[in-house]
Amino acid sequence: MVHMASSSTNKQGIEIVEPIGTRVLIRKDEDKKVTKVGIHLPDKIEIPTLTGRIVAISMQIDRDEDYPIKQYDRILFNPKNGVPVDFEGDNRLFVIPVEDVVAVFRKDD
Repeated sequence: MVHMASSSTNKQGIEIVEPIGTRVLIRKDEDKKVTKVGIHLPDKIEIPTLTGRIVAISMQIDRDEDYPIKQYDRILFNPKNGVPVDFEGDNRLFVIPVEDVVAVFRKDD
């Protein structure tokens, strides 16, 4: 669940973004402007990223043991079905179906 301050003049409050169904809210990592070998790319060219962090998960996903993901996990995802959440200027928040999460990054303990 993500809380945002409301900009409404007649009613002050917090606006909440909570995914429903089998969806998660993710913050997409920034696109890279430098290649792995250190070549700086022009402003109009960026390497698109398919990684991000889970900001919130729906209650349905939270209760389902078949989905081993949790809030703040770093993930690899397919952006095809992502829906942008438009209250951030940089549009890095997306609601995606959990099926589009293709991998979770884990540290080897």
